[in-house]
Amino acid sequence: MSTYSFATTTPGPLDEARQRVIDALAEQGFGVLTEINVAATMKKKLDVDVDPYVILGACNPPLAHQALTAEPSIGVLLPCNVVLRSTGDDVTVEFMDPEAVLTLVDREGVADIAAEVRGRLEAVREAVAG
Repeated sequence: MSTYSFATTTPGPLDEARQRVIDALAEQGFGVLTEINVAATMKKKLDVDVDPYVILGACNPPLAHQALTAEPSIGVLLPCNVVLRSTGDDVTVEFMDPEAVLTLVDREGVADIAAEVRGRLEAVREAVAG
């Protein structure tokens, strides 16, 4: 764990964990805007085999709208990344900590939005925790 993320583990395989995470995100009002299959990209671009690793770009539209209204440049810090990586028989699910990242933005109201987003992402973490 780092100062900019929080995590949990959930039973694998990654594809099944991925769907559980997407479903839990949806329950908290998030959609997945982007999905990057890092393992496939490394294989294609570098011919390197790495363990399964996927980055989901999650967005809660009402909260993103509030953040963008408060600070239009905040888009460079969006969406919220959720990483799924195989760790043996389990999958580590790691969430960007919006409170840590959005401390970079010195605008009124942004800290409150970050706390709301973090709370929702923590609910996702609890929902998928193995």
